[in-house]
Amino acid sequence: MSVNLSEQRPRVARPAAETVVPAQVPAQVPAPDAAPIPASTLVRVRRLVVEAAKFGVVGGSGVAVNFVVFNFLLHGVKWAPMAATVLASVIAMGTNYLGFRFFAYRDRAARTPRQIALFFGFSGIGVVMESVLFYAGYQGLGMDGPFGSNVAKALSIVLASAFRFLVYRTWVFEHEAKQGVGAR
Repeated sequence: MSVNLSEQRPRVARPAAETVVPAQVPAQVPAPDAAPIPASTLVRVRRLVVEAAKFGVVGGSGVAVNFVVFNFLLHGVKWAPMAATVLASVIAMGTNYLGFRFFAYRDRAARTPRQIALFFGFSGIGVVMESVLFYAGYQGLGMDGPFGSNVAKALSIVLASAFRFLVYRTWVFEHEAKQGVGAR
């Protein structure tokens, strides 16, 4: 039996039904003291929401890489906790760069040596922040079991990611208009 997927389904005549007229809803009149939201503000908010969502997709995949590598090194291969968290973060940083460059911020200015240096510089600061926060949880708060180490890792990633979101969107993946003409 062969199926031709290019054919359209035949249209079937449907029995005539009564015409239903929707009830008229009175138009809502804004309060006299309520100012309308400017269209430019709505566009900016929408762009920020889309940007945050894309950052979340790339960041989420980076978090998955981070956790898989971290758990493999710490619980599978029995590496030292700090070595496992730093190496996992560095590997996730590399995968995140590719995701940000080619997905989340692909509409931004072209890749430059300055952009790469800023990304890895700020990511390095993020790794240090993440490692210090992980150390505080793992050693300071006694979160040293398999569950506790993952909670400490998760909290450190969340806090460091807030920093990364702000610096990546502000300085690393700038809009071309903000870069200026001579920046390339």
